[in-house]
Amino acid sequence: MSQCMIETNPCRDEIDSWGEVDLQPSALRKLLGSYPTGVAIVTTSTPGGRPVGLTINSFASLSLDPPLILWSLVNQSCNLSVFRDCTHFAINILSSGHEALARRFASPAVADKFAEVAWRMAPEGVPAIEKSIATLVCVHDHCRDTGDHLLLVGRVVRTASRTGEPLVFHAGRFTTLPSTP
Repeated sequence: MSQCMIETNPCRDEIDSWGEVDLQPSALRKLLGSYPTGVAIVTTSTPGGRPVGLTINSFASLSLDPPLILWSLVNQSCNLSVFRDCTHFAINILSSGHEALARRFASPAVADKFAEVAWRMAPEGVPAIEKSIATLVCVHDHCRDTGDHLLLVGRVVRTASRTGEPLVFHAGRFTTLPSTP
């Protein structure tokens, strides 16, 4: 017998009084904002070699064996086709000192996001942001349209890391956590 199966028969009053059923995007966004997330910049290069990057907080580990990660990109992004069609991308996990960098790569008003930014090209041909807490270079494994986002899965092929305090996004603002030894 499964340990996960629990039989309950709540009364109708308990069902009606429990939780919210307002799933409007603004209400859901506010609710999800109560969950702190790390902040990263995902980068790739166009077939012509132009670096492309944007700030994300939708990054997560998916599997250790094989090493897979996932992240998502809104369908209206001007960079959607670049990331959907790329062969590699890098996840650059930001440190507490990178708030301005996170804002820069999140702003559609900044035309050249890499101007005056310290970065170098990884052997796989994708930009790696200098002084990131961690960089995970990934082969683009697959992607899938899911709701109003494209879900991208990458197989990690190279990593780099250093110590530091992570940049965190919570309740609509940037914050930080102490580093671990």
